[in-house]
Amino acid sequence: MNYISTRDKNVKLTGAQAILQGLSRDGGLLLPDAFPTLDLEEIGQLAPLSYPMRSAQIMKLFLEEFSIGELAKFTQEAYGKSKFDDGDAAPVIQVNDAVALGEATYFMELWHGPTSAFKDVALQMLPRLLSASLTKTGEERDVCILVATSGDTGKAALEGFCDVDRTKIMVFYPRDGVSDIQKLQMMTQEGGNVGVCSVLGNFDDAQTGVKRIFSDEAFRDELDANGYFLSSANSINWGRLLPQIVYYFSAYCDLVNSGIVEPGDKINFCVPTGNFGNILAGYFAMKMGLPVNKFICASNSNDVLADFIKTGTYDRRREFFATTSPSMDILISSNLERLLFDLSSNDDALIAQYMKSLNDDGAYTVDAELLRKLQAIFECGSVSDERVANIIKSVFAQCNYLMDTHTAVAYGAYSDYRRESGDDTPTVVLSTASPYKFAEAVIDALGGNATGDGFELIDALEAIEGKAAPAPLKALRGKPVRFKDETEKDAMLGVVKGML
Repeated sequence: MNYISTRDKNVKLTGAQAILQGLSRDGGLLLPDAFPTLDLEEIGQLAPLSYPMRSAQIMKLFLEEFSIGELAKFTQEAYGKSKFDDGDAAPVIQVNDAVALGEATYFMELWHGPTSAFKDVALQMLPRLLSASLTKTGEERDVCILVATSGDTGKAALEGFCDVDRTKIMVFYPRDGVSDIQKLQMMTQEGGNVGVCSVLGNFDDAQTGVKRIFSDEAFRDELDANGYFLSSANSINWGRLLPQIVYYFSAYCDLVNSGIVEPGDKINFCVPTGNFGNILAGYFAMKMGLPVNKFICASNSNDVLADFIKTGTYDRRREFFATTSPSMDILISSNLERLLFDLSSNDDALIAQYMKSLNDDGAYTVDAELLRKLQAIFECGSVSDERVANIIKSVFAQCNYLMDTHTAVAYGAYSDYRRESGDDTPTVVLSTASPYKFAEAVIDALGGNATGDGFELIDALEAIEGKAAPAPLKALRGKPVRFKDETEKDAMLGVVKGML
């Protein structure tokens, strides 16, 4: 299996090379030149396995240089009890009084890892894959990992790469675009190889700045002379996206094991997404043979993706909203490029044209046939902050189930889809973060007193829910703040140079 670029399919890399490089040198994203497939019998063989073993089996299909033994070792380390507080890592649950939510509604909780967000599923694996790839490729340079985060990726990447040999990692986040708890998680990060800096701008500014650094040939030469090369822990890196494919298969296996669906029955997934990586992993699972009816793409008020799915025009020239679901406050969805490449039968020239139009003009429009293919698979919806608050309050009152703001966006979009379509297909709503990461917004939604610092808010939410907050969040109390630097968006390169 080779890995090719969305902007030049003549680029050919091995899996290990793709993981190390992160982003293609032409600015495109890397993905397999062909996808492995699983039939129903092979999917059924995954059902009795643990989550780590499901992961090893699926990732092996994409990583020819890795043995099943070493992948199993990595997945046991990544998803074991020392990292995840739930033995299933990504449990699928049906809440109390399911009739109130729809009897066919299930939540896959992806926030049981060390940073209480779904990014842990990928970012506990990526450091292991990357370190092994250094050896497999014979790479003698060390790696400098750059990350732009809208909140959750940053801490998960810092935690995953903390003190990993032969790596340095620098995370950029929008200064006023993350929750207090997300900010504290990053500012207090331990490790001798880590750096954190806020950007005076939004996530798109941070992401654009990181991409600009990747495309700076002079800086790459400078790094090379000093024994380093650049890579990424964002979902532009295939090694970030690959582990996420697993939990779509795992959710299906859990529903089969519970007798909720029969093997071969189709299900829906509703995914809150801003950068389109999480939902794209689901699409790739379907491409591999997972029985899926629809993907519902859930947006907040920054509804550029929902508009695109409805109209075929991607237009980032719109007002940017700072919402209560900040991890989705994104107007440039990088991973959409991979989907368009696949739906256009790997037409790299067309994708390069679309991305140039997006960069130069701020918009592009896909052709009618590509839009038809898109709409055959994806539904969409957007949910306002006001409605998010109402959903959090009503679901907690009816079902005693507390969800975070991003999960509420997804549930709202799914509710609209179900009402308008009449589709009663069993549906898995991806719950992407603990409500305690966004305690202020959740307490506000519940009508509580959302005053005080992040720790006081966690205490207040514990009192409301009657449960303990995740241990990693409670452990932030008393940790010293290490990183207070901020930078203009055009000065990010200097910050990276300063770290090295």
